[in-house]
Formats: sequence, C-alpha cells, structure tokens
Amino acid sequence: MQKKSHQGKRFTPKLKVKKGDRVIVIAGAYKDRGRVREVLEVLPKENRVIVEDANMVKKHTRPSQDNPGGINEVPAPIHISNVQLVDPKSGEPTRVGRKEVDGKLTRYSKKSGEIIK
Repeated sequence: MQKKSHQGKRFTPKLKVKKGDRVIVIAGAYKDRGRVREVLEVLPKENRVIVEDANMVKKHTRPSQDNPGGINEVPAPIHISNVQLVDPKSGEPTRVGRKEVDGKLTRYSKKSGEIIK
C-alpha cells in the first residue's frame, strides 16, 4: 500500500497570532524591541508576521498614474518567534494556549487565563 503524497504541498502549523492582535516585538532591531504594535498581516507559509511600524525598510517605487513614485518606508515581515502576544488583562507579554469552549477551540492567555477574542 502506497502513502498518499501531498503533491508538493507542505503542512503549515496553526499559528498563535492573528491579524489585529496586539503583540510586543521581543527580538530584532534595537529600535523595534519592546514596542507594542498591531499585527497587519500573517504569512503562515513563511512563519512570519507584518507588524505596524516595526522592521521598516525603504522601498523604491516606480511612478504610475495612481502613485507619484519615490522612496517609501514600508514594514517588512518579522519571524513569528520574534513577537509575543500581549495579555489583554495585564498588558504584559504572554504565551498562548488553546482550549475547547462550547465545542470551539479558542485561544487563551497562559499568564492570566483570559480568553483572547
């Protein structure tokens, strides 16, 4: 009996951070470390997140009808291990757990036990 292949598709793990979450940057550039910001986008295939005003890079854009072009500063992705969710109760960094509530898996803060939206 042969195993079924995923035809080149790799398993992406369940991430503990979602778009709109408040996170603290715990590693990376010195100027970004310790900042509490919002997650703008999650990239599960690369295990990265884009955080508001963190890891800013200069991007050169070509002029078009809509955009005058020039050098813009845009946030670049950060590895998910370099951010930590902020506890909704205390405002401190916390780890995230998952538990079943009313038949649905919900995220909760390991520090306070508070359920995360």
